[in-house]
Amino acid sequence: MRFVLLHFPRAPDTLPLMSIWTRIADALKALRQGEPLNAVFERLRTPPERTVAFTIAVIALGAKLAKADGQVTRNEVSAFRRVFVIAPEDEAEAAKVFNLARQDVAGFDLYAAKIARMFPPRDPVLIDLMEGLFEIAMADGEFHPQEEAFLTEVARIFGLTERCFRCLRARYVGDVPPDPYDVLEVPHDAPLEVIRNAYRAAVRETHPDRLAARGVPSEAVQIAEHRLRDLNRAWEEIRENRAA
Repeated sequence: MRFVLLHFPRAPDTLPLMSIWTRIADALKALRQGEPLNAVFERLRTPPERTVAFTIAVIALGAKLAKADGQVTRNEVSAFRRVFVIAPEDEAEAAKVFNLARQDVAGFDLYAAKIARMFPPRDPVLIDLMEGLFEIAMADGEFHPQEEAFLTEVARIFGLTERCFRCLRARYVGDVPPDPYDVLEVPHDAPLEVIRNAYRAAVRETHPDRLAARGVPSEAVQIAEHRLRDLNRAWEEIRENRAA
């Protein structure tokens, strides 16, 4: 099973006067005092504040998914801690964000939309985040219809294709094996050369150095080995079947 290791740094060099968690605490206080979500994110729209906005949105989205089936279980909380790695000294502040968001599911689409605006549609970071959310959803061993509806809407907001969503669902829910053509997002009747080109393009876009070169937040530069493994497996399966 694949874990998304999303690290939230404690005090990046870009925040010399105030740590990221202090800024998160300030934003959290504003939300508790009734300041509209859009107003809070408006103040967090440029670096280094963009980093804070991304962190808040990801934690809140994970918490609201855990609540989607009606009850936040210990297994779901544990899954969140495995998927989104936070330094022990920062867990208290992260927990404040999580606990505020877990009260209900309302507003999850707003957090998803905030994240989506930080990246191009179908960016590999968004796929990594979806994988992390699937990991949380399956932590209790059951894929609840409300969780499926939640993730389907997040995938739509993220601009992911139906093929991509089916692939992730097959991998994590396990009710059907993943279709290698879905993994590479190519038609079943596509020529082998077209499939090869799609495979190579996906590998390039998945590489962490590619994400860093595009200037995505450091928190979002994922360890992509597992997704690369899936791409390689899909390509090999298609190539072997075509050669048979």
